[in-house]
Amino acid sequence: MSSRVLVAEDDPKQAQVIRLYLEGDGHTVEVVHDGPAALAHARERRPDLLVLDVMLPGMDGLDVCRTLRTESDLPVLVLTARDSEYDLLRSLDLGADDHMTKPYSPRELLARTRTLLRRARFGPQNGPLLRVGDLVVDPERHAVHLEGRPAECTHAEFALLEVFAGQPDRAFTRERLLELTRGTDAYVTTRTIDVHVLNLRRKIERDPSRPARLVTVYGVGYKLTDAG
Repeated sequence: MSSRVLVAEDDPKQAQVIRLYLEGDGHTVEVVHDGPAALAHARERRPDLLVLDVMLPGMDGLDVCRTLRTESDLPVLVLTARDSEYDLLRSLDLGADDHMTKPYSPRELLARTRTLLRRARFGPQNGPLLRVGDLVVDPERHAVHLEGRPAECTHAEFALLEVFAGQPDRAFTRERLLELTRGTDAYVTTRTIDVHVLNLRRKIERDPSRPARLVTVYGVGYKLTDAG
């Protein structure tokens, strides 16, 4: 199915390459070249996906991501020339759903966008509420409530939490969590799972430094348990 994709890239040649590949994949593409325009367009036009370069004039791409994440669950794919693990973790920490380092393969870009769009469109399957103590995961409404209050999650975080809540007290390896939440996407690593777990803990734990709900199973991975 065709989707509406917003590309925020200040390099006209890079922007045109991305546009051509996405349009060739059947999507409607609009391009902006600075941070304020990206933020305004995302707010007004509500695209299905934002492909966001970090080094944008007027407003840094990570600041755009941070601001949008407080307002919506728009899927965001961050592009950056910085290749350190710190930059990867920082972009995910600010709410990006995925991260790519330049230079990248256009085929890889398409694979990543397809994964994000598929997750956003079909994401969690309609079904009963998933309850683990005072944590409630609603697959149909894509909502999370903790002690009766909403907890905002990105698409990637929700996909992970849904897996945990569907089988509470089961320990999942990072590799298995990748399979269940990312399908056949070969471009992500188990380190991504660690980052999403850290972010989820900030949202569902009373004390994220001493997790009682989303706990580490040493030598295995993680599990979700009733903290009550």
